[in-house]
Amino acid sequence: MELQKAQEKVDKWINEHGVRYFNELTNMAQLTEEVGEVARIIARRYGEQSEKESDKNKDLGEELADVLFVTLCLANQTGVNLQDAFDKKLDLKTKRDHDRHHNNEKLK
Repeated sequence: MELQKAQEKVDKWINEHGVRYFNELTNMAQLTEEVGEVARIIARRYGEQSEKESDKNKDLGEELADVLFVTLCLANQTGVNLQDAFDKKLDLKTKRDHDRHHNNEKLK
């Protein structure tokens, strides 16, 4: 699914089920909270911290989807076309980072 379609789906969901968007500051706080939940899973499951029993059933995909959902909300309510922004960013990173990463001895 393209990002524009995802933005439209989120907007439809908000209008049908969510009453309205939370304000931008509330959504920014929610985004931070959701990123923290992703970080907790990654740190414990793939990092050096031990995973608590209560964390073992947490679904990383679900938490990443929460991050995406709130990001799409923020894009919608601030007028950002994420598809355009993503395409521009990928083009920039491709031009800027291609040789840099291929020549990085740390990645070999």
